Amino acid sequence: MRRSEDLELARRALRGRDLVVFSNDWDGDPLSKVHIMRILSRDNRVLWVNSIGNRAPKANAHDVKRIWNKLSKFTEGIREVEPNLFVLAPLAIPFYGSELVRAANRELLRAQVLRAMRQLHFKRPISWSFLPASAPVSGRLGEEFVVYHCVDEFSAFSDTNGKHIAEMEEQLLKRADLCITSAERLRENKVRVNPDTVLVRHGVDFNHFVKACDPATVIPEDIANLPKPIFGFFGLVADWVDLEAIAATARAHPEGSVVVIGKVAPDVDPAVLKAEKNIHLLGRKPYSALPGYCKAFDVALMPFKVNELTLNANPLKVREYLAAGVPVVSSDIPEVRKVGLCKLAKGTEDFVRKVDECLAEGAGPSRERAERIRHESWEAKVEEIRGFVGEAMVKAGRGL
Repeated sequence: MRRSEDLELARRALRGRDLVVFSNDWDGDPLSKVHIMRILSRDNRVLWVNSIGNRAPKANAHDVKRIWNKLSKFTEGIREVEPNLFVLAPLAIPFYGSELVRAANRELLRAQVLRAMRQLHFKRPISWSFLPASAPVSGRLGEEFVVYHCVDEFSAFSDTNGKHIAEMEEQLLKRADLCITSAERLRENKVRVNPDTVLVRHGVDFNHFVKACDPATVIPEDIANLPKPIFGFFGLVADWVDLEAIAATARAHPEGSVVVIGKVAPDVDPAVLKAEKNIHLLGRKPYSALPGYCKAFDVALMPFKVNELTLNANPLKVREYLAAGVPVVSSDIPEVRKVGLCKLAKGTEDFVRKVDECLAEGAGPSRERAERIRHESWEAKVEEIRGFVGEAMVKAGRGL
């Protein structure tokens, strides 16, 4: 049992501090990292360093556009996007190729981050990395404390060099004073390298998604008049999404509609979806609009292929669907099983059966269903994080 003084020190650990955060690009969809840092920026200053890449760029239109956007953001310097939250878009080539290129890139990135820290007058910073690619600079910025916050098994992504990513992650794990993981399987893997590894599962922006249960919330026009029932999915349509399960749901319910909201990844062929007349690919929508779309859903779909990547995943959309009060059918992966409240499917035919069970038991948003996930707010998760960081700093004898 920790002493009450230690608990108080832990509570103070992430207040009035300067945080250097390595993560995805700030302007993307609000993932777990954004939710966490928005809350921490209420009483800390955050320098958010945009993605420095988990893979080498390819010669395609998607990557060319991404490189151009990065160059444009770089010319803007440091942007204060929200109070206490500053974004730096560094120029950096992902850490691949020859050791000479890696060394040059390492020093270039470090110089840019240090310059931004000086401009912001950062003192006694904590570096907080959500990406293995920060390994060459994390711990070399004069930090007082280093956090690695692992939310995926990055080496398992199909478009990365898994060996290089695994090497960088091991380097980062050994350097980190604390590793925070979002899934039990991740914790079991990372604790082998860093014994100071803890589990803090994802939260949910409950007050945002529960608007789906509000009579005043307007259903967007492009979904409002589609034939019912409506089976909905939102998120990136990537190679880990089971497109056949989505198509099978559409075929089983020709009277209804399947709605897919989100960008289709460049390496994914959506032909199996486009073959079904009642599947509607609506593209990416603003985060602010998602509760309105959820209000139209009768059943929410979370079809993932079961592989090393998804077995380690903790899909944020599951909690968001539940906070919207919509019944959920998901592939049977460990972290969704842990959440409960969802119907879990083993295979395509079972997925369709579970969808039918949801329809029979009462489809559409329900405030009662939403309330079951209220306790998993991001605010509650950040309090867990504060406690773990504070405890680790006390253990390491670091000043708070």
